[in-house]
Amino acid sequence: MPWQSVRILVDSTTAEPLSDALMEAGALSVSLEDADAGTLDETPLFGEPDYPSAALWTHSIAVALLEADADVADVLARAATQAGLAVPTDYTIDSVADADWVRLTQSQFDPIPISPRLWIVPTWHDAPDSTAINLKLDPGLAFGTGSHPTTRLCLRWLDTALRGGETLLDYGCGSGILAIAAARLGASRVDGVDIDPQAVEASRDNAMLNQVTANFYLPDALAAGQYEVVVANILTNPLKGMAPLLGARVRPQGRLVLSGILVEQAEDVMAVYRTDFDFAPPVSEDGWVRLDGIKR
Repeated sequence: MPWQSVRILVDSTTAEPLSDALMEAGALSVSLEDADAGTLDETPLFGEPDYPSAALWTHSIAVALLEADADVADVLARAATQAGLAVPTDYTIDSVADADWVRLTQSQFDPIPISPRLWIVPTWHDAPDSTAINLKLDPGLAFGTGSHPTTRLCLRWLDTALRGGETLLDYGCGSGILAIAAARLGASRVDGVDIDPQAVEASRDNAMLNQVTANFYLPDALAAGQYEVVVANILTNPLKGMAPLLGARVRPQGRLVLSGILVEQAEDVMAVYRTDFDFAPPVSEDGWVRLDGIKR
């Protein structure tokens, strides 16, 4: 059956109480999104070591899923009253049609060519080129399916730069795709780190699926040490804040690869790291860039 998706503009003080009240008022689910996502005002939520966590986005969108026949105005009024808030007026309503969600999701993820020899292939597809390095990966709870430009930029760097035998750290591993690709491309030791326990678990599962040896940890569990290559595909603000942490993980003459950065943010990020790194010109795709630095 169809549903109604109600998108309500909220701020950081009202987002959570209104979300809880919407559930009490009959919403089937409620999720929060960054209203500024994809712009320069996008605010990451993170909790990396030595860098504070944000509370909630200043501008958020609460997305409530309601039954098709629900009275949206009544639900919003009851939720606002319960939460002690003004009744929201800035919202939109969309119809969500019933569908076979499994088939619909699968149809949106075809094999992705990264380079002539590197592909990402969902498990329900046959590999287009059986002689290529085919990374098996399905969309899931963790970021990194290869469909985003930042992931592709990092994968292409790994494909061209790794010669085999390197030690590599994937910081902010998400699905583990970069670590897994590095292992398939010949890295001798691969570690991944993420602050999200679900991402760590997803990365371990994906490594098993691809039959590679890679270790994945929460940040506090990662042993001290340096790597020949450190890759971090996160976002600009945490990359800038974690410059001392990430830089310290790269051995002298080692490589640092950063992505999750908009083109107009590249110079700001490089400026934070230039004390210790010499950078090649940024490489861009669809408004995003990859930075590649060598530690002095």
